[in-house]
Amino acid sequence: KRERQIGTYYFYKETIMHFNRRTIHRLLAILVGTVCLGANPSVALAQAYPSKPIKMIVPFAPGGGVDTAGRLIAKHMQSRLGVSVVVENRAGANGSVGGKVVQTATADGQTLLFSGATHVLAKQVMAKAPYDPVTDFAPVARVGEAPLLLVISPNLPEQKLSEVVNSVRQNPDKWTAALPAMGAPSHLATLLLAQKSNLKITTVPYKGTAPALVDIAGGHSQILMDSIIALLPMAKTGKVKPIVTTSAKRSAIAPDIPTAAESGVPGLVYTSWYGIWAPLGTPADRVQLLNTAINESVNELNKSGAFAALGIEGIIESVDQFTRFIATDVAQNAELLRGAGFKPE
Repeated sequence: KRERQIGTYYFYKETIMHFNRRTIHRLLAILVGTVCLGANPSVALAQAYPSKPIKMIVPFAPGGGVDTAGRLIAKHMQSRLGVSVVVENRAGANGSVGGKVVQTATADGQTLLFSGATHVLAKQVMAKAPYDPVTDFAPVARVGEAPLLLVISPNLPEQKLSEVVNSVRQNPDKWTAALPAMGAPSHLATLLLAQKSNLKITTVPYKGTAPALVDIAGGHSQILMDSIIALLPMAKTGKVKPIVTTSAKRSAIAPDIPTAAESGVPGLVYTSWYGIWAPLGTPADRVQLLNTAINESVNELNKSGAFAALGIEGIIESVDQFTRFIATDVAQNAELLRGAGFKPE
């Protein structure tokens, strides 16, 4: 009996000691975590999110202005977030195919949308938009803006904007304007050109800038206005003919190309812009962490000149500032569409 009592005593003693060791280890872990959190709360938050690669959806074909800007910002975000940011192109339906992927993704900050003005005008340019781009997404950050470049097919004789305007006016059936996406800056700028120059021009929608540019180079469409980022390389090689930019002053990366204002159409000032969205319901702390990482990336791209080399002016904004910008942009461009008599398709 005494032996059983002694055995029971040592059994409970060992159990209590084991429990104490586990408790001490847990308390030490909590203490260390608390010290780390107090020293650098952003590091502690970053350890919790993100913990795996982030997918960034670009809703247009590779090679366009949105795709180029998206890949550049994704590369710099990686070093700040500590995980890979993988760009995936999901083109189609005016950008709404890729938009839908993000809108229906889990709201955990692991799937993001990189797009531009095209995205926020989905309801204005599509008869049956699959979502409301303003209320069905969480704005994260606007990253930059860039002027547009107007190019024409290289086999056309026109050299100046005034010559292009006169030719379109005299032979409207021989001119078509390629539109990388309905509601994109290229679309709105084309409407603005027609409005300011009193033109009627047939438009042809494409699934992104790259295929539109191929048709301009081949002479299947005659005129294209889109981000200088996407069009300038082919303009420099002579595969398309540059006519004007839509910036207020000449672009530093294309100083030989005049502005539309210099060329007789002073009202044709327009820029494309780029931003990042998350699914609606993404936790606010994750949205803020992403906003901070993106703004730091933009700051570095501005300082290094990487953005300037593409004609992009980097923009650093808070989530609230981006949200207010979207509301203003939608209102202004919706008015331009109505004034042009545009009907959603």
